[in-house]
Amino acid sequence: MANYPQLDDCSGVWTLKEVHDAVAGGYWRNAGSIGLIGGVGATVTVDQIKMSTAANSTDFGDLTVAREGMNGMSSFVRGVFGGDQGDTTVIDYCNFSSAGNFADFGDLTEAVGTFGGAASSSTRGIKGGGDTGPSITNIIDYITIASTGNALDFGDLSAARNTSNASNPTRALFQGGSEPGASNRIDFITIANTGNASDFGDLVATNRSGTGGVTSSTRSVMMGGVDPDGESTTTQFLTIASQGNATEYGDLTRAEQNAAGLSNSVRGICAGGQTPSNTNVIDFFTISVGGTAVDFGDLSAAGTMGSGTSNAHGGLNDGYQGTRFANLPFGKITPIGVNVGNIGLFNGGEISAGTDVMDFINIASTGNATDWGNLSAANANGGATASETRYVTNGNNTASLDMNYVEFASKGNTALFGDLTVRRYLGGTGGNKTRGIMYSGFNPDNTRGDTADNACNVIDYITYATLGNATDFGDANVASYFAGGCSSATRTLKFGGIAEAPATFTNSIEFVSTASTGNGADFGNLLAANESPTLGPISSSTRGVVAGGKAPGIVNVIQYVTLASEGDATDFGDLTAARAQPGGACSATRGTFAGGEEPAVSNRIDFITIATTANAADFGDLTITVSRHGGNSNGNGGLS
Repeated sequence: MANYPQLDDCSGVWTLKEVHDAVAGGYWRNAGSIGLIGGVGATVTVDQIKMSTAANSTDFGDLTVAREGMNGMSSFVRGVFGGDQGDTTVIDYCNFSSAGNFADFGDLTEAVGTFGGAASSSTRGIKGGGDTGPSITNIIDYITIASTGNALDFGDLSAARNTSNASNPTRALFQGGSEPGASNRIDFITIANTGNASDFGDLVATNRSGTGGVTSSTRSVMMGGVDPDGESTTTQFLTIASQGNATEYGDLTRAEQNAAGLSNSVRGICAGGQTPSNTNVIDFFTISVGGTAVDFGDLSAAGTMGSGTSNAHGGLNDGYQGTRFANLPFGKITPIGVNVGNIGLFNGGEISAGTDVMDFINIASTGNATDWGNLSAANANGGATASETRYVTNGNNTASLDMNYVEFASKGNTALFGDLTVRRYLGGTGGNKTRGIMYSGFNPDNTRGDTADNACNVIDYITYATLGNATDFGDANVASYFAGGCSSATRTLKFGGIAEAPATFTNSIEFVSTASTGNGADFGNLLAANESPTLGPISSSTRGVVAGGKAPGIVNVIQYVTLASEGDATDFGDLTAARAQPGGACSATRGTFAGGEEPAVSNRIDFITIATTANAADFGDLTITVSRHGGNSNGNGGLS
């Protein structure tokens, strides 16, 4: 009989559930699998490669404007490009998880053209040096990659110059370039700090311009460039952790300058450039070994001055030291500081007036909520939708159409996402991993729906990856407000609310197919006519749950439906106390109900196991007493 390993010998071996949860949550990936190459030949085109597999590039999406000579930065989640040969301040970004067009991030502190250096940790992006049109700059900028906004001043290089840049998760190097004469200077910074760059050492020889830079967690490699004899094949490397001079490393397959460089912890990539004519060639080498590069494949078009970045450059995947999954080329990657599928957020709400408070819970545990950040303005009666990476608020009781968002990757305040098609609030919310749905609500302008009592029939949708205004989806079957909502991977449902004139409670349940557009259809009925149930989706892959409300008195009932098949709701159990208008957020297995009216405003948080009918149990408390507040999570948003 074979000698099978004991359980203690299986560290690093995945259970099927771990694989399922990681895939569904977007955290099962080849470490550093996605590389992006943009702005080759002054175009909007961004190509992608799978770093582990030699092959031709494929289309990822488009930049906001055509440009070249950009600076590439990234975290695990986002790719960012800033600057342009035409001396621009524009910064664009995308999410690695979904191919598509880039969106505006903000602006650099100054307009920078070609040959600036860029680097990043898992949280910060760095840009240093480069052309500013009439001169060369020494300014170093930084951004917080998870939060859109303008760059901030970091410090200065030791000298103004064009430069090549590379980084691991802690250090960034600025290597060679021109001052305007050729330079062998190497500077470094500690990315987590701010301040001026320090001397690191010297390159092998007085350096040419137009070099590309790549890194593993330990090594920085400079590739090609141009010297007095023309384009060069030469590569040279540094050990990032210890100051010192560069060492000869190997050769590219061709002499080139102005190629795009990108890497993961294993491979360095050199793409495009001038040889002296423009090329579409992609080379790669194993960073730890050196030697002559090997052909990887071809870009979609020949060109020069492209920029590259990846979701694990510089060994970003090596940030999990001390775990049994550290440094694996494939498999489990759990972002630092992120509760995968378990971040529950509750936004705004009504106390005596609206509040800007955002509370955070870890749905997988129990305990009191903590502060996440603040809304851009006080908000009552607003809902929220979410993907596995973004949380988007929608609707409030002010004159604003604004939708705002935060990234689940880092705590902080919201930023503007776009506008609803019409003002409304107190509607149902839901969606799938890529699309958010805002379903009905109270329309103070009486523009669509039952205008006699402001009940709205509008259904809007957004695409999470792309900032911008909502788009009309269709019309609700029943115009209503004070309604609940939930979703499966394919359907979004709306529960109950106030409908018709004079205002009456409804027991209606309706649905739409989330991935398409169209009008709502009848699903079934609640146990009784009900307004003000859970304001936030509670659902697993199979069940949708709604709790509390007024029927017409405040109730403690919890009820559920099977999402795949139309039909009436079934009794699930009871809340710990009767209340209306609680916020809702859930993981794949657990639902939480926060705050609400009992009839006094409450800070109570209850929870249920969605698969098991039973009464709710105490979870903890919100930081404030509040009702009519939106809620959602990266677990339900990812529908894991």
